[in-house]
Amino acid sequence: MKFPLYIAKRYLFTKSKSNAINIITIIAAIGVFAGAFSLFIVLSGFSGLRDFSLSFSNEFDPDLKALPDTGKIIQLSEEQEDRLLKIKGIEELTQVIEERVILSYKQKSNPAYIKGVDANYQQVNKIDSAIVFGTWLTKSEPQVVIGNGLSRLLDIGTFNYQNLLKIMVPKPGKGQVTMTNIQNAFSTRQTIVSGVYSINEELDSKYVFTNINFARDLLSMQPDEVTGVEFKISSEADLDRISEEIITVLGDNVQIKTREELNDALNKMLNSENLFVYLIFTLVLTIALFNVVGSIIVMILDKRENMKTLHSLGATTRQIRNIFFYQGMLMTVLGGLLGLSFAIVLILLQMQFDLVMITPSLPYPVQMRAKNVIIVVATIFTLGFIASYIAAGTTRKALK
Repeated sequence: MKFPLYIAKRYLFTKSKSNAINIITIIAAIGVFAGAFSLFIVLSGFSGLRDFSLSFSNEFDPDLKALPDTGKIIQLSEEQEDRLLKIKGIEELTQVIEERVILSYKQKSNPAYIKGVDANYQQVNKIDSAIVFGTWLTKSEPQVVIGNGLSRLLDIGTFNYQNLLKIMVPKPGKGQVTMTNIQNAFSTRQTIVSGVYSINEELDSKYVFTNINFARDLLSMQPDEVTGVEFKISSEADLDRISEEIITVLGDNVQIKTREELNDALNKMLNSENLFVYLIFTLVLTIALFNVVGSIIVMILDKRENMKTLHSLGATTRQIRNIFFYQGMLMTVLGGLLGLSFAIVLILLQMQFDLVMITPSLPYPVQMRAKNVIIVVATIFTLGFIASYIAAGTTRKALK
């Protein structure tokens, strides 16, 4: 192995008599450098965009959420709540009630989801950081916190006591709705808007937050009935174990979802986009590595006489083939690692100094992840191995 590797290093780092070969070698090395550089930049940029996109939903979604497996209701007694809080790893829990409603303000109406929350909700979720106007809910009077999208659709502001927001929900079991009984078919409550939140476009146009007792009264639910229980979990806790213990307390008629499962559609979309981006730039890198194949083949043709001399001195065909295989691998690995190093430096500079800005106040999000480094190194090594093996296989014909 030392003999082929020594000759390969001499061939790679020693200037050839032919300028054409030198130029081809430089172009091949630049291609590998650019491929590794661009692949890591794109993966790091996409990781930053992924975290940036998920950060909005993290303000709204809990670590774990218990939902009814069938129907809409979970029975939660005080004794069960105490048992849940004693589970190791659960830091806090909050009861929620969600239902589809119709919002009406002045002459405008719009469907939405009301979400009744208790006093512990802010301990489980970071919703208070999303308030852009007004304040969060208080216990003094019936209030709601509305999304920025719904606020624009209904043209409604905060603390307007002259024009109250009307919330309507169909009463259960009232049969067919006609013009004569339409007024009796809905439960209706009026309330004041105390605040406006902004998370993302989807959530801002979907949810209205209110006190859980107000939602329970609107929906005619019993004091021990909820539609979900949300949990804040300690960072080192085992989610699978805690999920099993929650089911033991609440019964088999509930299902437990993690934050990722609550955003299953968004995560699948981001994973698919990440895969497609990786495949596209891997294709670009593969095309760049064709230059390595061409460079090695040209080198083999140029060193044909040297190869015959080495063969006459006792070098085997396999050793001669390994010379050019190692040369291709050295060119690929060194060019790839150099491109990766430059890319890492650029990502660190972006994270530290915000070199590229999306808006004057928002830098382009990037993330430095070991997984991306491993992906780039593995991709470069695998494609370089294939390219070098293909190119080195032509040595047998050159010796004839």
